[in-house]
Order: sequence, then C-alpha cells, then structure tokens
Amino acid sequence: MAKVPTVFFICGNGLGSSLACQMEADDVFSEAGIEVNSDHDSISDAPSLNADVIVSASNFESQFANMQIDPKTKFVYLDNIVDKDEIKAKVLPVVKQIADS
Repeated sequence: MAKVPTVFFICGNGLGSSLACQMEADDVFSEAGIEVNSDHDSISDAPSLNADVIVSASNFESQFANMQIDPKTKFVYLDNIVDKDEIKAKVLPVVKQIADS
C-alpha cells in the first residue's frame, strides 16, 4: 500500500503565500493522481511539524539551515511558489518517491 505523504507549505506568517502555494500544489497532486496530506504554516512552527516534505520559497532556505528539523524531512525550495511548472518539476518527484516507498 502506498504511503500518503504529509507536505507542509511554509512562509513567514503561514497565511498568504504558503496557502497560495498549497492550493497550486494540490492541483498538481490531483492532476497526477497522488493523494497527499497538505497544510500550510509559518516558518516559526516548522521545527514542530511532522512533515515528510517542507516546501518553501528559496529566500527561506538559510533560515531552515539553522533549525532543528527531523533529518528525514525533505526540503524543496521554489523560486516562484505559484508556478505550477516549477511545482511539477521540483515538488512532484519528491512526493512521488515518498508515496511509492
């Protein structure tokens, strides 16, 4: 049985851009026929999340480097968080790999 990956979309406050990214990614997952548990949150809550994948804007990468986050968590950084093509290219393969494990 395939695993249902948990994917968190993270931004500064966990309200605007993370939700927009989650909505675009949910469309991508649906089109690909992959079931995903997705949610959005703020970067300050990231260390306490139980996530298989964390997706965020590239400008947050240095902040994540200083956090204590489960080493099994995969990170995907996007240059344009609402670009479905970038989500398909960067996020979808990571999620598929986890779903197939």
